[in-house]
Parts: sequence; C-alpha cells; structure tokens
Amino acid sequence: MDNEDVTEKIVAARQKGAAWAVHALTASGAVIGLLALIAVIEGDAREAFLWLGLALIVDGIDGPFARKFDVAERLPRFDGALLDLVVDYLTYVVVPAVLLWQFNYFGDGWIASAAAGWILFSSLYIFANLDLKTEDNYFVGFPAIWNVVALYFYILGTPVWFNLLATAILGAFSFTKVKSIHPLRVRDWRAVTLAASAAWVGTATWLLWFAPATNHAVLAVWLAASAWLVGLSFWRSFKRG
Repeated sequence: MDNEDVTEKIVAARQKGAAWAVHALTASGAVIGLLALIAVIEGDAREAFLWLGLALIVDGIDGPFARKFDVAERLPRFDGALLDLVVDYLTYVVVPAVLLWQFNYFGDGWIASAAAGWILFSSLYIFANLDLKTEDNYFVGFPAIWNVVALYFYILGTPVWFNLLATAILGAFSFTKVKSIHPLRVRDWRAVTLAASAAWVGTATWLLWFAPATNHAVLAVWLAASAWLVGLSFWRSFKRG
C-alpha cells in the first residue's frame, strides 16, 4: 500500500468520523429532551424550557453541519433525517405536551388529557407528511412546534380557555395547506427574517432566563419579531404558487 492510498484512507476515516459526530450532535437532542422531561416531573417549568431551548438550538445547527460535511454521502446507510424526526417528536411534541398537562395549562381532568392527546395525534400527521415543505422552504400546515407554543403560554401567562382554543386551532392547521415559515431557510426578505429570528431567540432567552420578572421593552421586541414571522407565514399562505 503506497502513501497515497494511506492518505486517502485517513481522509475517508476523518470524513466518516465527522459525519458520525454530526449524528451524535443530533442524537444529543434526545438526552436533552430527557433532561427537560425530568425537570417537568420535578416541577420546574423554567428549567424544562431552558432544556427545550437548548434542544431547539441543537436542531437548528445540526442541519447546516450535516450539509457541510456531506453526512448523507459519507454514511449512506444511516438516515440522519429519520434520526432528526425521532428526536424532534420528543422535544417538539412529547415533552411540551407533558409539560402543558403537568402544569395545568389545560386545566385538569379529561379535557386536559384530551388537549395533550390532540397535540400528539395531530403532530403525527406532520411528521409523516412527505409534502411537509414547499420548494421555497416553507412548512405546509402547522409544523408541530409545540415547544414554542408552550413558551408563549408560559411567558404571557395566558388563561386556560385561550390555551385550549389555541391548541385546538393549531392542531387543526396541521391538516391544512397553511404555510409556516422556516426562519433559517426561507428566502423571502431573508435579511429581515434572519434579524427577526435572532431577535426572537435573544429576547426569548432573556425573558425565560429572568422569569418571572418581565422587561416590557424586551417583551415588545419579542412580540414584534413574532409578528413578523407569523405575518410572513400568512403572506406566503395566500400568495399564489
């Protein structure tokens, strides 16, 4: 075996190692989800949301890393997209549903259980939908971001009736053609959208970190960023094409 063959094997091994590292990063979301669930069981909603926030960050960065290191090509027999879906269902759906039920955001009794069950049921359609994204990178239907919905309930302190109504409507949107923005990949007004997304993450982190204290200026920026992202989603929903 000559030096060139050895070099090629070393490079290939490093590339596979990098690909496995990206998959490990994605898989770490499951462990983070477990820590969030433990926080829920222990009665600490704030800590649970902090863990879910970390899981959201991991989910946001693993995709770019996967594309950068050509993970699908380096490890063709290991489906990173499927791995991502499994982890996302835990952190975006299961843990938030348990959190909302545990901390009585849906009240109590069978209605609360039904609302949590609706989150799990409606989200399955989204995760199994092969037409989940448009060509310009919008989601089709409500993209089962129940971790984000739960965060709004927590920070805004919305009443039970509102939480139940919002959950019923958003779950129903999962089965529609309503478009929802992917903040990092949508091309429309990209610079503004990325700025709004960064503002949303920064202000949400501040509001969560210092909860229950509320800074009205920070809250206003958070809501303004939210309005942009939601507004762009509705604009795309009614745009032809």
